[in-house]
Amino acid sequence: QVHVVESGGGSEQSGGSLRLSCVHPIDTYTQMYCMGWFRQAPGKEREGIAAIDKVRSTTYADSVKGRFTISQDIPTNTLYLQMNSLKPEDTAMYYCTMWNARVCTIQALGVVPYWGQGTQVTVSS
Repeated sequence: QVHVVESGGGSEQSGGSLRLSCVHPIDTYTQMYCMGWFRQAPGKEREGIAAIDKVRSTTYADSVKGRFTISQDIPTNTLYLQMNSLKPEDTAMYYCTMWNARVCTIQALGVVPYWGQGTQVTVSS
């Protein structure tokens, strides 16, 4: 089991900002090519919202495009998700993970090999 440390979640009002962080073990970071953030709201299926590859190409779900930014800091094996203009519908448990694929997209639920414990984001109106 890969030990992933996610942090940065919390409660915020609508329109506010949060930044999530995720640190991967160095061996996992060097073996995997794709990185991303997924979320799962109560009663809903888990969905991919942002993905990035080792050359920093990114892709986003329409629901977060223009508001969320995914980035990585290679020296520290850290993945970030800057979330601006938060909405109540962003309330969910957020997970980061890494996987291998020829093209890194957010439609990766079937190939993700592991999940972290997640970090809760709650947005109030």
